Parts: sequence; C-alpha cells; structure tokens
Amino acid sequence: MAVAVAGVGAVLALTDAGSSLRGPFTLFFLLAAPGAAIGVALRGLDPFARTVVSVAGAIAVDLLVAQGMLAVHRWSVRGGIVAVTAISSLVLLLVVARRLRKRMGKIRSSR
Repeated sequence: MAVAVAGVGAVLALTDAGSSLRGPFTLFFLLAAPGAAIGVALRGLDPFARTVVSVAGAIAVDLLVAQGMLAVHRWSVRGGIVAVTAISSLVLLLVVARRLRKRMGKIRSSR
C-alpha cells in the first residue's frame, strides 16, 4: 500500500496534476523512497534505530538535493523528484549488488 501511495505521489508530481492529493502523496514519496533505501542498507540495526536513522537520512537526502539544485540555479519540482528517485535507486542497487557479491563469494568458497 505504501509503495502505491509513493508511486502515485511521484506520478502526480511529475505530471503536474491538479489533484489535492498531489502534495501529501509527493511528500510521502520524498520521505519513503530514500528512507526505504537507507533502511534496507541498515539491516543490522534494531527496528527502532533503523526507523530513526532512515527518516533522518531521508530528510538529509531531500535537503541535500534541494540545496544542490538551488546552488546551481536549477530548482524544479520534477528535477527534485527525479534526483531523489535516482539517489534512492542507486543506494538500493548498491545494497543489492553488495549482497549478491557476498552470496556469490559464499557459494564459491563452499566448493
């Protein structure tokens, strides 16, 4: 359900829809996407600590994206959504690649 709400928020922001749900759903996406990626990377922490660090990390990613876009005078809502999506996807991809590499190392060492 959360993935659907976040996805709808990103789509509403990218299409510049005039829906009254655009603001809350987009905000949810901006917190959920990087938060989920950071949460997956911090698998070893207890659930409360992982939640706190994930939310703080999501806010930090959003602020850094906004600050970077403002610094280069390229601020746009669409650009911010795309940048946050790219950063979150990259973090998630790196975590998945690291886990696959560890798994392949275990398979090779057991032979």
